Amino acid sequence: MTTVTTRTVAYPADDLTMIGHLALPAGAERRPAVLIGPEGMGLGDVERRRAEALAELGYVALAFDLHGGRYLDDPEQMLARCLPLLDDPDRMRGIGHAALDVLRAEPRADPARTAAIGYGTGGAVALELGRDGADLRAIGTVNALTTGRPGEAARIRCPVWAGVGSEDPIMPPAQREAFAAEMEAAGVDWRLVVYGGALHAFHHPPVDHAAPPGVGHHPRHARRAWRDIVALLAECLPVTE
Repeated sequence: MTTVTTRTVAYPADDLTMIGHLALPAGAERRPAVLIGPEGMGLGDVERRRAEALAELGYVALAFDLHGGRYLDDPEQMLARCLPLLDDPDRMRGIGHAALDVLRAEPRADPARTAAIGYGTGGAVALELGRDGADLRAIGTVNALTTGRPGEAARIRCPVWAGVGSEDPIMPPAQREAFAAEMEAAGVDWRLVVYGGALHAFHHPPVDHAAPPGVGHHPRHARRAWRDIVALLAECLPVTE
């Protein structure tokens, strides 16, 4: 196992001081870099561990913040913060670009070789970076089949992979179809994986507070979705080129 080092990074975005989690692989050379967006609750241990897992694979990884250092485990607080955000592509892009700038400024990161992955709201931010024309090698999302403003998906410059649970009431079949139609009309290299029997946030381990209806962990599909994301990165953003 390689030695991973981590540190917190503070940076401004959305009129807040964001607190991200940076994970660096062993060595001193520049490596490809991955931005990781959290679920609507915000940056937590799950995303921190994913950043560290990617660093173990040789990537510089930054799990970014959504709420100025807060973790919103109360569903009403989370929705009050996230719903207006999801309705405002420019705010999402501002949050994404601020984190991407921090990642690319890291001396160990190769700014020309970056990707963005994300879950829920963090995945929507990753997609908006693509729709804004950000120079990314890949975008991967889970539970984030958000559609953008008309025509802007044509700015996406990289492959897009998306995963969703078949029983996700927040991302129902109509939303899957709208996302697929947007990607196809824009000529994006896209893939959508539907994980049978899985609910919303199926990738997220059980939490110690009451989960809203339609949300639930699916351990087998969670492992599969992670392997699919790692495979996307290996294809589009190999550690050695």
